[in-house]
Amino acid sequence: MSHESSDEEFEKLEPTLQNVLDQKSLHWIFVGGKGGVGKTTTSCSLAVQLSKVRDSVLLISTDPAHNLSDAFGQKFSKEATLVEGFTNLYAMEIDPTSSIQEMLDQSEQQGGGAMGAMMQDLAFAIPGVDEAMGFAEVMKQVKTMEYSVIIFDTAPTGHTLRFLSFPSVLEKALAKISQLSGRFGPMFQQMSGMMGLNANQEDMFGKLEGMRAIITEVNNQFKDPEKTTFICVCISEFLSLYETERMIQELTTYQIDTHNIVVNQLLFPRKDSNCEQCLVRHRMQRKYLDQIYDLYEDFHIVLMPLLTKEIRGTQDIREFSEMLVKPYVPPDDLLMDVSQ
Repeated sequence: MSHESSDEEFEKLEPTLQNVLDQKSLHWIFVGGKGGVGKTTTSCSLAVQLSKVRDSVLLISTDPAHNLSDAFGQKFSKEATLVEGFTNLYAMEIDPTSSIQEMLDQSEQQGGGAMGAMMQDLAFAIPGVDEAMGFAEVMKQVKTMEYSVIIFDTAPTGHTLRFLSFPSVLEKALAKISQLSGRFGPMFQQMSGMMGLNANQEDMFGKLEGMRAIITEVNNQFKDPEKTTFICVCISEFLSLYETERMIQELTTYQIDTHNIVVNQLLFPRKDSNCEQCLVRHRMQRKYLDQIYDLYEDFHIVLMPLLTKEIRGTQDIREFSEMLVKPYVPPDDLLMDVSQ
């Protein structure tokens, strides 16, 4: 479809994330993209802007690299912590795989018995169960928190949407344990009784069922465009564009709303620039930016410039975040025209 035939139709979509700030019904916002495209900076910046218009904001990193602490220059942990300089913005960094290990350790301390340990081993034989249970523990914790909006700074694309398959993963684990309990339960109970052990396969079954219920409920909310949206972050290069297209197709398959793309690290060389690398890279970025406009005419496409400094600390993030809601306009002596 050419720009000429559709410019008028899609002209209304501003090149900003103001639409996200205006949608007060949103409760879950995911920010995702390929590694190294400025995902964490974007999610931190969005959180700062949301803190101006919402009662309370929670920013959660599920990326094992945990860049939130580096971005804000403040140490965060698995407990929600108030971000310095704010009264209503909190952040936490979680690792689902460590959550499950803690749960197992706790189960052992409470005397889960040989049966419980056996059932846990059997459950983990099913791929993804440990991650699903870790995610359920996190969601159980988050659900008890009263935040207006929760932003997820997600792991790189390959892991971004795996949590959406967790209900079916736990269904398999429940079916397996049910089958084994039916077949071997009486024998194990008899042996456990003789050895004075606590046979608690029902506890394990109940725990898994509770987790499945939590994840199913949350995943249903994720598919509601009134409550959830996914913001794609990319740079204007082939691999990033390819990854973004794949991610948007996957989001569509899972029925998750997405209508915003943030394009980071754009170069705006001066008109009199003699920097060959800058000019060549600018032309390359322009080519892929044109493709982004062609592919995503019904998206808000937010253009963010490559800065001459790193974005580190609250003040830098505050300044950068302004460009998410007020389109960046290059000075007159800069080469790149971003008007579409």
